[in-house]
Amino acid sequence: MFKYFRAELTLLGAKIAVATLTALAATVANVTLAADANAPAPAAPAANAPAAPPSNLDDRIQDLKGDVIRLNRDLMVLEEELLFPANTQVAVFLSMDVGELFGLNSVQVKLDDKEVANYLYTAGEVQALHRGGVQRIYLGNLRAGEHQLVAFFVGQGPHERDYRRGATVKFDKSVDPKYIELQIKDSTGRLQPEFEVKIWQ
Repeated sequence: MFKYFRAELTLLGAKIAVATLTALAATVANVTLAADANAPAPAAPAANAPAAPPSNLDDRIQDLKGDVIRLNRDLMVLEEELLFPANTQVAVFLSMDVGELFGLNSVQVKLDDKEVANYLYTAGEVQALHRGGVQRIYLGNLRAGEHQLVAFFVGQGPHERDYRRGATVKFDKSVDPKYIELQIKDSTGRLQPEFEVKIWQ
């Protein structure tokens, strides 16, 4: 209990640091804009005059923005490690190889008869999957032991017919993270889409 409370305090402190830096960067930027607006127009530079170096204030703003980006990235990693520790973590991914025989509309994922994901795809997201993209559709926690995953795929099949298919897999969750991939493939021999579930060790 104390360990969990300490982790929550660490996460809260990191969020406060990010919020403080973001506010500070915005304040400095607003001050710079106000100063630029009230400043007189600069005189025309003399011929062959050397370019003026960037102001220290601009450098500080850029440094603050970089700190905010880095802190946000570190915060996301920290939050994921705290909420989804390795000994209980399970992640489900979705991929497509070609997609000519199946037009994906939505995917529903159930773990142990409980719905954990229900995603509706846009045309742009489907195109990204066709180009080799992989989507993490679910990230959560499971206790060690045997579990069952069921995925339902909805879309248009051959000849633009409404298509709904399911895929099921049973797996054992150990103390290591578990990664599961939902694969949508074209079977050119059968002229039908295929839906497979792969467990990555």
